[in-house]
Order: sequence, then structure tokens, then C-alpha cells
Amino acid sequence: MSVELVREYLKEWGAGDRIQEFDVSSATVELAAQALGCEGKRIAKTLSFQLNGICLLIVAAGDAKVDNKKYKAAFGGKAKMLTLEEAVELVGHAVGGVCPFAVKEGVKIYLDESLKRFDTVFPACGSSNSAIELTIPELEQYSRPEAWVDVCKGWREEEEA
Repeated sequence: MSVELVREYLKEWGAGDRIQEFDVSSATVELAAQALGCEGKRIAKTLSFQLNGICLLIVAAGDAKVDNKKYKAAFGGKAKMLTLEEAVELVGHAVGGVCPFAVKEGVKIYLDESLKRFDTVFPACGSSNSAIELTIPELEQYSRPEAWVDVCKGWREEEEA
């Protein structure tokens, strides 16, 4: 099971036992927020894309949406989300549990600026009923991202005005 791979992966930092597993689904931002009793924007959702044969994961705040213009400027191509089958095959985790931990070789991970406004966030841990609370420095350390990016919209206060 994918959550066991993530648990093993997080042991490197002594964090494997911090994974929370729920009796209910946490497969969407809304369900995860309910299961955790937190605001949806603190869910660190992992979005999976394919670009020129490369698999990209973007970890973003629960209230952020990918901005196609910003994505294209950052990555040089159009945002094409992976299908359910492609996510399992290319990332190693099923949709609903996709996370930036224990992914297949060659997957490139990026963290979106929308996460930086929180002290802690809750990414999934490889299953549709798991999560872990991490500080932003922990998320950065454990996910080993290529870079921080600014490819999302809808989360900045000035955008809502």
C-alpha cells in the first residue's frame, strides 16, 4: 500500500509515525479538512501534470487554483493534468492520495508560494484517508522540491478584491 511506502520514506526524518489515518475519506480538500478539523486552505494538495514526457507535481494550498498563464510562463508549456491511471503509473500514488513523498524516480516536485502563508500544512500520505501535519521547512525538506514556484491564483487577498 502506498501509505506504507510513505511511512517508510518519512522514517528518514523520524516522521513516519506522525502520519494520521482516518476512518473516512480525505481524498479531496473538503474531505481532508473535515477529517482533520482544519480550514481547507491548509490542506497541501498535490496536483500531477505531464509536460513533454516529464511528470510534475505541484504542491499548493487547498484554496489555490493553477493559473494556466503562470504555469506556462514557469514551465514553458500548457498544463495537462494526469489521468487517474497515469497518476498511479507515473507518480506511484492514486489520485486522492498523491503526495510529494516516496514518488517514482524522475518525478519533479515543486512547491507553490500559496503554502508559505501557513505555519503548518497537511499533505496526503499516499492514500485517500491519510495526512501528516508539517511545518513549511519540514515540507520542503521531506519533499525535496526542484524549486518554489508561483503558478496559482485565487489565494491572495488582492486577487479577491
